[in-house]
Amino acid sequence: MEIPPFDNRDGFIWMNGKFVPWNDAKCHVITQGLHYASSVFEGERAYKGKIFKSEEHTKRLFKSAETVGIKIPYTQEEINQAKDELISKMGYQDCYVRPIAWRGSQQMGLSTSNADINVAIAVWDDWASYFKIEDRKAGLRLITSPWKRPAPDTAPCEAKASGPYVICTMSKEYAESNGYNDALMLDYRGYIAEGTGANIFFIKDETIHTPIPDCFLNGITRQTVIEMVTKKGFSVEEKHIMPDEITNYDEAFLTGTAAEITPIQSIDSIKFKTGDESQNFQFMQDYHDLVRS
Repeated sequence: MEIPPFDNRDGFIWMNGKFVPWNDAKCHVITQGLHYASSVFEGERAYKGKIFKSEEHTKRLFKSAETVGIKIPYTQEEINQAKDELISKMGYQDCYVRPIAWRGSQQMGLSTSNADINVAIAVWDDWASYFKIEDRKAGLRLITSPWKRPAPDTAPCEAKASGPYVICTMSKEYAESNGYNDALMLDYRGYIAEGTGANIFFIKDETIHTPIPDCFLNGITRQTVIEMVTKKGFSVEEKHIMPDEITNYDEAFLTGTAAEITPIQSIDSIKFKTGDESQNFQFMQDYHDLVRS
């Protein structure tokens, strides 16, 4: 079945307190969110009609907004209720949820003193994963990006803000144009940071290693996976990892709301174990069961 373009669909979007037809949910081309990336957003997944970690995502949305100086004109409870009502109105069970808040067109320029704040929520059910199913099963091929995560005093790394994601889109384009699924991003110091839209983990025996999220987002899925594997008896070590240490590990995987748990087949020329006998495969099954429980 052909997937319809995002700018021409049936259904509804919750926008500024109202349910409006999908194709009527628009903003003016003169808007600060577009010109200056003055916006924050969330990526969430619903399973069996229920959003996984919904309250945690909404709490982060408000924290991100506070970090960049956006005051959302709704309560967290109102946003949580709107998300649930929209999913029900769209008739979805498993779907992706995208709340976003942005400065609008009331004021133009870098000053935000009189800017209006808009909030919208969209859901769709044809984005089953951040990666194709066949790529997830085989494991992803990553290439190191030439772009790096900036220092925490140069960008709001703790906020899920639109601006810093331009580095991710550039890195993703670099990877795909070179025949890879995704890019490995290093930070400003040269340590391993994450993928373009997901956190990264490495496995060695019964210990799982993951970079310290001190200049990139500490993902909600990342936190969930750490809790999940710890309960299974694995030791999790958060530490700074240099690229030349990658060869020390047997397996690797990405985590994120859209990516869920996705194994990595290789990074540059370094290969990792994947497949039914890998620990990655078991983690994928465990996570699948957890979010649907």
